[in-house]
Amino acid sequence: MSAKGFQTGDAPKHQSAGPTIADPAPPGATDHPTDHLTDHAIDPETDHGTDRERSEVEPLLSDWRIAAMVWPILLASVVGLLPLTVFSVFLVSIAAAVGDGDAASVGALRGLGGIGAVVAGIAVAPLIGRIPPPKVAAVALVLVALASAVGTITWVPALALFCVLIGVSNALLYPALSTAAADRFGTGPAASRAATLVMTTQTLAATLAAPLLAFPALWWGWQGNMIAAAVGALLLTPILLRHRHQVPAALNSGRRPGYLAAFRMLGAVPGARALLMVAFGRAGAFMGHLAFLAVFYNDRFDLPPTAFAFVWTLSGGSFFFGHLIAGRLLNTTDSEHRALRAMRICLILAAISLFGVYLAPTLVVSLLATAVLSASHAVIAAAVVTLLVGRCGDVRGTALSLSAAGMSLGLFLGAAAGGAGLAAGGYLGAGTVFSAFTLLALAAALTIRANNPTPSPSHPHPHSPTSERQR
Repeated sequence: MSAKGFQTGDAPKHQSAGPTIADPAPPGATDHPTDHLTDHAIDPETDHGTDRERSEVEPLLSDWRIAAMVWPILLASVVGLLPLTVFSVFLVSIAAAVGDGDAASVGALRGLGGIGAVVAGIAVAPLIGRIPPPKVAAVALVLVALASAVGTITWVPALALFCVLIGVSNALLYPALSTAAADRFGTGPAASRAATLVMTTQTLAATLAAPLLAFPALWWGWQGNMIAAAVGALLLTPILLRHRHQVPAALNSGRRPGYLAAFRMLGAVPGARALLMVAFGRAGAFMGHLAFLAVFYNDRFDLPPTAFAFVWTLSGGSFFFGHLIAGRLLNTTDSEHRALRAMRICLILAAISLFGVYLAPTLVVSLLATAVLSASHAVIAAAVVTLLVGRCGDVRGTALSLSAAGMSLGLFLGAAAGGAGLAAGGYLGAGTVFSAFTLLALAAALTIRANNPTPSPSHPHPHSPTSERQR
């Protein structure tokens, strides 16, 4: 697979954007002070290595072809979801088996997973890329298997440990999978598309897993589902380790950024901090909203849990199709500009549709607003991943890990703030809180400027195929 466009690096404006993986470094390149990545970060004023060429000559690969090239990564994104899905779907049965009988108190243990995800996501962020992402994902799958085995123990401390392990493993797994998928295609549009397909697959699995897990549970119970998830994770681990991985340019040349240097490099990428804020605000608004969705539909429209399953499927399906379509459309010609426009428009639409859900006079209108809200957040999520992968280059693993940690933090704070808003002002108060998170994300999005995808005469793009080196 050839990689077109600027290589993310540290070349100043007057120099070439840097060698491709296959090309030898130009004479004197190692004399540049920013080549010592362990001590120096990229200068945002002079570095244009984050620009991507949106080639009109080579069309974006089909989704089927991209999926075929990264299928172990997509399968791992499904397996990683299974243990927590089992815990959520069979929460009442698990609480009864523990002997407590209080599903709410057992379910509250999931908050430990959120804390673990935030801490682990920040701690390992600089290591994703420095350590090959497939290896990080393999370690995460082993943790998933361990957590699944612990989750079969009907004891509250064991279930608390299960939630922590799942939070930590997912914090490692999904950024590593997205980075590995992107690295497979270098720096072109296919890299961003591959990364968005990981979340698309994850969304589809989250939507379909609950009903599909119910059938095998009729034979072997929820503990059998946990064991099956553990076995699947362990079987997939060696496959993921053998999966072909293209090494990013800086690591391929032996230049590995230090732990703190990776944070500095990411901070120097134009718009990176704002994109992380968008991810945080979007998660706080949307995931906080979902935490109270079942209660809202029951209070406002008297929908029982069985009927609410349709609402949940509608929301999940809207997010899936929105993310699937947006991930494709945002990674075509001039997708940087398109991604920014789509992100800003959908943030405004999301803020409006929030009040559409809570103030709708009829069930049909509320359902329509729910679908629009989910699809809008899907587009925002796809735009964030597209821009982070395209801009952050060799530190995109760090960026994706911090983005995931920010979303976990947003989920925790969004649910807490939404509960306070609900107590203070009913569903209108909760909607106001979630809109505030959305407006925070919009304010951050408005500060981001699109990179110019057109190469300058002094920045000729190499047209020879880029060779791949695997780990």
